[in-house]
Amino acid sequence: MNDILRVLFIVFSLAVSLGAYFLVIGALFQNRTAKTESAIHQTPGRAFGLGLVNFIFFGLIVVVLFSIAENTSSFVKGILAVPALVILAFLAVLLSLGLTGVVHVLGERMFPDVLAWKRNMWSAVILCLACALPFVGWFLLLPYVGFVGIGAAILGFFQRTQ
Repeated sequence: MNDILRVLFIVFSLAVSLGAYFLVIGALFQNRTAKTESAIHQTPGRAFGLGLVNFIFFGLIVVVLFSIAENTSSFVKGILAVPALVILAFLAVLLSLGLTGVVHVLGERMFPDVLAWKRNMWSAVILCLACALPFVGWFLLLPYVGFVGIGAAILGFFQRTQ
């Protein structure tokens, strides 16, 4: 019984900390988050496709670089690991901006009458808990939300301001 309570506490704590993370990202990068949100509102299917293609492309490059680096000397390993880590960092930035946009859109749809920070915090917690659902959350919802977020962040970079 203690293990179940401990796991539930850890999951809820991680969900709340991710909610705070999305609040901070949304506050620091308001313009970029707004562009990501508008890309999610306008073309969610296009954002999903773009995110899927870019994730597979860059993920494949990272896997190839790390697998080549594994079988080489330490100097070449360092040379190959640096670009792989840079690409991983770039994907993490895109995912952070994209998930922040997704959280804002979910908050607007689920809690339209609540203050913005409460709305975003609750929508982040709900999204984290929904993605923690075994099988459906892990293999359907989490990749969908991640790909839409990455694609919307990329579309946000190329979107013109009006």
